[in-house]
Amino acid sequence: MASLLDKPLYFYSIPAVWFSAFYPGSLRFMKINNSVGYNNVSPRAQNLQGRVTASNSQTLAQMEGAHLNGNENMPIWFAAIIVGSIAGLDNRYLNMMSLTYFLVLGADEGLTRYSVATRLVYNTIYIHFNGIGKGWVRTAVFFFGLSHPLRILFKAAGSIANKA
Repeated sequence: MASLLDKPLYFYSIPAVWFSAFYPGSLRFMKINNSVGYNNVSPRAQNLQGRVTASNSQTLAQMEGAHLNGNENMPIWFAAIIVGSIAGLDNRYLNMMSLTYFLVLGADEGLTRYSVATRLVYNTIYIHFNGIGKGWVRTAVFFFGLSHPLRILFKAAGSIANKA
């Protein structure tokens, strides 16, 4: 009997990764709205300087940073999933890469088996942890997460090249 992981469920990672980029911006909106009120007419021009505490200002900046980082990472993830599917990569492989990119879960062979690096972990570190040491942890998690779509793209490129 085939496992659920053998089915092409990896396309669900596309809206999941979109959500991981979207929710830090929503958290920022709610924090602003609950503290000083949100300017929905011109949200990008809203000046919060002097209206929120230094601590809240830092948290808001980190929420925005997590949101922007997620937006920057979406295209490479979307491309990896689509190209991996077109290349005919194994469903189990793409599903496990999708799960480890988005969730806290060990996966396939090698380094990924020991992974806890994900978009959700990255966002949590980005938003809630300050300090230079924790910034380096965030950087390590970022590059580990980035390795997932890159690994898929390289594997897909190899698969397509071997078929040509």
